[in-house]
Amino acid sequence: MPDEQVVATVPPSPYTQAQASHSLERAVWLVLGFAVVGAPIAWLLRGWQSAALLLVGAAISASGLYEWRRLMAALMHRMDAQDAVQAQLPKPVPLEDRKAPSIGFAVAGFIVRLGVVIVVLYVSLKYLHGSVIALAAGLSMGVFALLVEGLRLLRSGTI
Repeated sequence: MPDEQVVATVPPSPYTQAQASHSLERAVWLVLGFAVVGAPIAWLLRGWQSAALLLVGAAISASGLYEWRRLMAALMHRMDAQDAVQAQLPKPVPLEDRKAPSIGFAVAGFIVRLGVVIVVLYVSLKYLHGSVIALAAGLSMGVFALLVEGLRLLRSGTI
């Protein structure tokens, strides 16, 4: 058997909802770790206002990752329930009987969070006269944490 056929027959390990949720949780912790390390550096370089802006940006990043995790869990739960109904499994568990976040509450929380983020950004930029670069660094921590998690998953062969 040629090598190409052997490689093609080995199925990739499935990436489960639990693994995705755990990856996002680790990303939130990475953002918090970046903030703990970055805030004193921003304070030393630009003052306490810039450190506060960095922490505001990091909090927005971490809350965004947390909300995406909640939204993803609700969507995946909904899709699993629909797949069970479509596959005509014997006595599928009704969606309302399964323990998962409601999709309506997840979307509403996501939208409310966006409104709160706009207000927090406006107030922090208006009254904390620090460096906007520190705020941008805090906001970019979520993207960097997701990049680290993606590289971790690539290295482990999960995705």
